[in-house]
Amino acid sequence: MKAVLCKEYGPPESLVVEDVESPKCGSGQVKIAVHACGVNFPDVLLIKNEYQFKPSLPFAPGAEVAGEVVEVGAGVEKFKTGDRVAAMTGWDGFREEVCCEEVKCLPLPESMDYATGAGFTMTYGTSYHALVDRAKIQAGEWLLVHGGAGGVGTAAIDIGRALGARTIATGGDDKKLEKLKGLYSVDHVINYKTTNPFKDRVKELTDGGADVIYDPVGGDVFDQSLRCINWEGRLLVVGFASGTIPAAKANLLLLKGCAAMGVFWGRFAVMEPEKCRRNFETLFEMHDQGKLTPHISHRFPLEKAADALYAVINREVVGKCVLTVHR
Repeated sequence: MKAVLCKEYGPPESLVVEDVESPKCGSGQVKIAVHACGVNFPDVLLIKNEYQFKPSLPFAPGAEVAGEVVEVGAGVEKFKTGDRVAAMTGWDGFREEVCCEEVKCLPLPESMDYATGAGFTMTYGTSYHALVDRAKIQAGEWLLVHGGAGGVGTAAIDIGRALGARTIATGGDDKKLEKLKGLYSVDHVINYKTTNPFKDRVKELTDGGADVIYDPVGGDVFDQSLRCINWEGRLLVVGFASGTIPAAKANLLLLKGCAAMGVFWGRFAVMEPEKCRRNFETLFEMHDQGKLTPHISHRFPLEKAADALYAVINREVVGKCVLTVHR
């Protein structure tokens, strides 16, 4: 079987495609014939040794896959050979076969193809946890999503729209912002490069401020967000794509009666696995009902993993990028 391996830390072109032995299925694990794998920015950090998790070399990047169960280990109860699944592998997904703990697998609904399933777990899991579990967003509230064209951004917009929120998306590319409007009927878009500061435009559009702000960017975006948040608003700290970790000014939290709250979906999935599973049951049901429309803008074959990672690095992707495995 083929695998895309990181044998030494470095940029995407340092990855190698090799034939390796099929992995052995351990107790409590299922072996998955991978049909598609999601490509995410943490994969880039992982192969550069800049991520919080550090698997031993050599390893394959790839945190989420979708495919067919081809073997089950001792003690596995929820899955059988032939089942369609999505799985949260953490890494090792850029392979034709991967073994994964049963608790990290989800039954893939018939309404969802493998490519969509492979790009669904991290972004939609994160965004649903953020908007529903943490922010408790309500229909009619204003949702401001930064980095709106990215993976978690599009998922947050899609979920927010399905829950009845009014949406504003920010980004730095007019073409991608216009595409967002077409894909998700976003109420308003703001190019923060040409509308700076964007906080004044947000206050104007919302007549006071956004109720929920979804921030995977950090830096100045976070600082301005605290100045355009509504009374009792919730500012969701999702990540720091800008490379700068901001500090919340306590006087603004006091004056706005607002909350800045962390969103660490990976930790949530470990600490509250049953609640995480129920979230996905709801998300899959919403997808079945046509309420969610995940978007994949880039697809690459497994052997072109480096090109896929560069598409993410260069911010060419709107929604998700996936690798597909052809046998």
